[in-house]
Amino acid sequence: MTAARATGQRYRAVLTGASGGIGAALARALAPQAELLVLVGRRREHLEALAASLAGCRVEIVCGDLCEPGTVAAVAQAARAAGGIDLLVNNAGVSNFHSFETQSAAAIRQLIDTNLVAPMLLTRELLPLLHQAPAAQVVNIGSVFGALGFPGFAAYGAAKAGLAGFSQALRRELSDTSVTVRHFAPRATRTAINSAAVDAMNRELRTAEDTPEAVAAAFMDFLAGKAWQRTLGAKERFFVLVNKLLPGLPDNAIRKQLVQIRKHLPR
Repeated sequence: MTAARATGQRYRAVLTGASGGIGAALARALAPQAELLVLVGRRREHLEALAASLAGCRVEIVCGDLCEPGTVAAVAQAARAAGGIDLLVNNAGVSNFHSFETQSAAAIRQLIDTNLVAPMLLTRELLPLLHQAPAAQVVNIGSVFGALGFPGFAAYGAAKAGLAGFSQALRRELSDTSVTVRHFAPRATRTAINSAAVDAMNRELRTAEDTPEAVAAAFMDFLAGKAWQRTLGAKERFFVLVNKLLPGLPDNAIRKQLVQIRKHLPR
């Protein structure tokens, strides 16, 4: 359950991965309901353009890689200097569609560090500030692949599964405080995080895809609700449930797609 917010209260938020894609769409959706947005990303020009397009709230920018301790410290300092926060959205992430056997060790480390370790460490750094708010939330942006393993996304799926587990465990650890931890998992989304190979595979498999704006609209509905987790897409939610109860069924279904998947899978 989420902690209650005062009527008319506006968010004071840190949003990571705000340089583009889902992150930029989330910033635009949050701005009308925000008093403060601290936008974090690796591309300064994109952050500055986004900040200039937002109206009605104070916007601060932190440019850097969250895998670097200095960036995490800079985000915390910006949040403190702005007077505190009551919402952290861990959205920053990277993907690497590749055969696991030949995927480089560096790529695997980057996937785990960016998608799992960085949000964990940033959350730890910002928890003292979040505890100061009467009601606060941490929302971790996961992926349907964190609950439904898919070829070519072994390391990515492992990181996102870890993020879901972290969200649940920390939610329970903080259940007697004013901070609620939640998990929001998009399905396939049309953003630059997808390689040309992923786009081609999705077209051939006729994978349903959302726009970043549709994801952001669903996120705002989720943020205003009380559920601790949500996965986008009715079909995807059904397959996640089947995968938990009868994993052999999706095993067989995905194996039948392997010929098509391998055509696009970098090796």
